[in-house]
Amino acid sequence: MARTIVSGNPPLLSDWGQVGVLNNRIVLADTVEPYDLASSLFTDYAHKLRTVWMPPGTAAAYRSDDVLEFPVGTVITKTFYYPRTAIGAKYVRRAPDTSAQLLAGKLGVDAIRLIETRILVRRESGWDAIPYRWNEAQTDATLQRTGDIVPLTMVTDTGVEEDFSYWVPNVNQCSSCHGIDAKSRVLHPIGPKVRHLNKRYHFDTAGVNQLDHWVAAGILEGAPVSSEWGQNVDWTDQEQALTARARAYLDINCSHCHSKQGPANTSGLHLDPATALGPAFGLCKLPIAAGKGTGNRSYDIVPGRPDDSILVHRLESTIPDVMMPEIGRALRHTEAVSMIRDWVLELDGGCTTG
Repeated sequence: MARTIVSGNPPLLSDWGQVGVLNNRIVLADTVEPYDLASSLFTDYAHKLRTVWMPPGTAAAYRSDDVLEFPVGTVITKTFYYPRTAIGAKYVRRAPDTSAQLLAGKLGVDAIRLIETRILVRRESGWDAIPYRWNEAQTDATLQRTGDIVPLTMVTDTGVEEDFSYWVPNVNQCSSCHGIDAKSRVLHPIGPKVRHLNKRYHFDTAGVNQLDHWVAAGILEGAPVSSEWGQNVDWTDQEQALTARARAYLDINCSHCHSKQGPANTSGLHLDPATALGPAFGLCKLPIAAGKGTGNRSYDIVPGRPDDSILVHRLESTIPDVMMPEIGRALRHTEAVSMIRDWVLELDGGCTTG
């Protein structure tokens, strides 16, 4: 049975009763809701199963431009995993996310490599982040307060192999992303915002809009008519405008830091939806605190010239003190970088480069 835990860090993921393994299948408690995002934060091509649970009789409050206001007792989980290969335990496949198939019982646990499950729990004092590392038998996950490094090899469909180290954050490192206010550094969820959640729900055969489902289930209150809901596109949808795709990707991957309130506010680079496409969004903007991350480039974004743009350089890099985001990945997100390059190339104008 799903439950909240008001204090402390229980030793096992199963103590929460949210997500587990039964008969070689991932199972959720009856009142636990899976959810998905229109565009997902990149974590070395890991697949992600997201869930939310709220205490009976409670609901989240609608907020148009921010994370939904979840009640005390809410538990949010995110389970990271990869499809296995036939080569060996450390080899994982680079492939489209399989979370829907996993929940539908069409994908057994023996076909995947479970890595970690991160919990965010809303307590009286605020949000706490608690990481769990799955055991080798894939029967449960244990508390991993100190973090971990998992050596893996990514294998593409063409057989290309790339070694990397998957990073499981420790408890303190969770604030690097979830401490979205530079002044308070108080933890908050990142993904469950209306513009990310406003999409078709694909974990069952109903095929309804995700927020419509939450409203009907009584776990989202105060929502206006659906035509007023904000919406980000799926950045992988090539039928969408390139600018919309680029901004959706930069929003989910970067804007929790790069905003007027975020930890990267001193950079002057604001990649949130409220920022107009201009200097504050990086166009012809001189870097303020990039250090060696500039790669000897003069401006964050040079319209029409991705090779001269610091933003592209940092997304392409895997050097720890150069790459962006600066934590949470060891690999280059090849497809996304290609899309961002195309977007910069399409931008009109130019800068006086030095």
